[in-house]
Amino acid sequence: MAKAIAHECSSNFISIKGPELLTMWVGESESNVRQVFDKARGAAPCVLFFDELDSIATSRGHSLGDSGVGDRVMNQLLTEMDGVQAKKSLFFIGATNRPDILDEALLRPGRLDQLIYIPLPDQPSRVAIFKACTRKSPLAKDININFLADMTEGFSGADIMEVCQIAAKAAIREAIAVEEAKKNLMQDQELNTEDPVPVITRKHVEEGMAQARRSVANHDLEKYEMFRRKFDPAYAAKVIGGKAEKLNWPSQNSAANIRSPAKEEEDLYS
Repeated sequence: MAKAIAHECSSNFISIKGPELLTMWVGESESNVRQVFDKARGAAPCVLFFDELDSIATSRGHSLGDSGVGDRVMNQLLTEMDGVQAKKSLFFIGATNRPDILDEALLRPGRLDQLIYIPLPDQPSRVAIFKACTRKSPLAKDININFLADMTEGFSGADIMEVCQIAAKAAIREAIAVEEAKKNLMQDQELNTEDPVPVITRKHVEEGMAQARRSVANHDLEKYEMFRRKFDPAYAAKVIGGKAEKLNWPSQNSAANIRSPAKEEEDLYS
């Protein structure tokens, strides 16, 4: 998604995995953070994407056994992000599945102030994922992708991909078994070159569904929901049913809106 944003904005894109910045040498991790931001500034306009942000942006004060390198990297990251404000053509995006351990200073306005929660795919999205995962795998005509999407409620995109991969492997194993059986029966005859298993059948898909599993549990979804309500007041008000506070603006002719020129001049030189 971050790469798509950079493409739509006609900007350069730099992707960094958080653990890549951490080293065993004192001071080198902070230097890596500075080099990444220097490279992004030189490539502006640029979208700087940090994957697995929780590896370098954990809450400060809890770094035990690492000589405080986690706190120093976090401080360097905050310093670089504050310095980005002078150059508006550099955008910082971070992704994590552990938002609860992030340092709250990172989520303050002017830094990572826009929270975007990516939920599990809904039914139309699951249909699209099934089609994308099987676009190079021929399916039998009696396989209903909409039915499979209904049966995979609560599955992530990776979980659906696993179902498709297991089904494809089952078809390959069956094809190999058929070929081996033909070789044993027709040793002195010419073998048939046709594919013995040309499509993925319902039996293969059923094997994939039998081994399918959800990688995101319900308690994890509840944890993400609580975090979203904490750092997204607009969403919390929408879910809880509250209303945004209405401002009582002063009238146009009120004394609070009228200032005499003399008073303005006094304020200017006071």
